[in-house]
Amino acid sequence: MDWKLELVFVPVSDVDRAKDFYVNKVGFNADYDERPMDGIRFVQLTPPGSGCSIAIGEGLNDAPPGTAPSLQLVVSDIHAAHDQLKANGVDVSDVDVQAWGHFVYFADPDGNKWAVQYIPNRSDG
Repeated sequence: MDWKLELVFVPVSDVDRAKDFYVNKVGFNADYDERPMDGIRFVQLTPPGSGCSIAIGEGLNDAPPGTAPSLQLVVSDIHAAHDQLKANGVDVSDVDVQAWGHFVYFADPDGNKWAVQYIPNRSDG
């Protein structure tokens, strides 16, 4: 049996602002935005090519905004990722080259922290 991590909740204070940030600045796909009942808004966003999405919304959990655990994306070109984020207005770090990977860092408007990693010599096949 496979056990797949497919959804991570990210607590935010303003759903529309966060959705705009993740879709229009970071480049996630907006998969779902519904209010299934009073007090609940569920928004699912997925990074391009990812099997795991994030969920933001109202009434989904009790975590304070900005307290998501550090989240990490993996890309095939760290410089292209950096340039895309910067061009879209994201306050992104310079490329940090480490022996185990190359990284850039950013945070969403609530302070949820993200790392973007390029893994040299990685074989995805």
